[in-house]
Amino acid sequence: MVKPLTHLGDLPIADFLRDYWQRKPLLIRNAFPDFVSPVSGEELAGMALEQEVESRLVEESGKDGPWQLRNGPFTESDFLSLPASHWTLLVQAVDQWLPEVTELKECFRFIPDWRLDDVMISYAADRGSVGPHYDFYDVFLLQAEGKRLWHLGPKADESSPRVEGTPLNILRDFEAENSWLLEPGDMLYLPPQYSHWGIADGPCTTISIGFRAPSARVALEDLASELAMALPEHIRYSDPGLAPAKNPGEIDSAAVQRLQEQLGRWIQQPQNIARWFGAVMTEAKYPDILAFEAGAAEDWRDQLACGVELVLNPGSRCAFSRDPQVLFVDGEFFSAPIPFAENFCTIKTLVERDIERFPELAAAGGLIDQLVAQGSLIYPPEVE
Repeated sequence: MVKPLTHLGDLPIADFLRDYWQRKPLLIRNAFPDFVSPVSGEELAGMALEQEVESRLVEESGKDGPWQLRNGPFTESDFLSLPASHWTLLVQAVDQWLPEVTELKECFRFIPDWRLDDVMISYAADRGSVGPHYDFYDVFLLQAEGKRLWHLGPKADESSPRVEGTPLNILRDFEAENSWLLEPGDMLYLPPQYSHWGIADGPCTTISIGFRAPSARVALEDLASELAMALPEHIRYSDPGLAPAKNPGEIDSAAVQRLQEQLGRWIQQPQNIARWFGAVMTEAKYPDILAFEAGAAEDWRDQLACGVELVLNPGSRCAFSRDPQVLFVDGEFFSAPIPFAENFCTIKTLVERDIERFPELAAAGGLIDQLVAQGSLIYPPEVE
């Protein structure tokens, strides 16, 4: 019997995935008992001063109108000029900068790693919020410090009326169906498109663990281009056994059905689809972080021999497939033995014995050299 995880209350993982994941919200009281926030509001503000960090400020009543949005980096004077209440600071991808936040993701690995977007952390002054809205992704909202009142409404979509005069997608006609006050360690799970509104009850910090999925539009556009490259020019629309045209100007239903069937055959390229999907789902959200680290561990052979590890860059993503046998790292795919790929994607660490088991990966210009060159494999922070 699979034991329930603490952060899902008494609910076993399989039951959560069957009954709640992408289906309906779930409130979990005391999901993380005695939870201590890995970052303070002051530390978040300090991160928002940095050029490399994506951050935003939302003021409910800004000087330029309601629900004003400003993008970072910010200055100390920006924070000093803020009112006493009704504003929120949001910092994206904190998991890429703070190991304590990176470790928090381990609690959510019952969802595939490649579905995880990033860990966003917000600090809100009293009554601060980002307004009633909805998202297109699954999210776990973990209360870290202070209290936040969450109002949950019905599902919304592109047709739902918005508040005008703001770049934020604030819902105009929001009606709460449930309301909960979350304290540190409490967590709320929301599937895509459920409208919600979180309002700080005094200064508070909230951690958002979000999961991504490509939109159908983007997937079709990108996949069609990828698969088309593998089709030879001679494969074309065909209509053997064509019946005499009743009207030569008509595109009849038989022609449409014929094309639909042919399209179905043309996209039967499961290995190419797997390569495309793996590359898309492991693209780095912030490639500049990888570029900064590129080549920094080029002496990795000597270091591994001395007992030093190589680790996956916190800004990197990895996954693998069995058919084809491919390792995906930061939007690129590489041939790799499945035992190596499976282990690497699980522990995200490389040690000397891995090279002893798979010496072909250590060849000059081989897999490890390529991952080091693109900044995906680096030394642990204490080694640098």
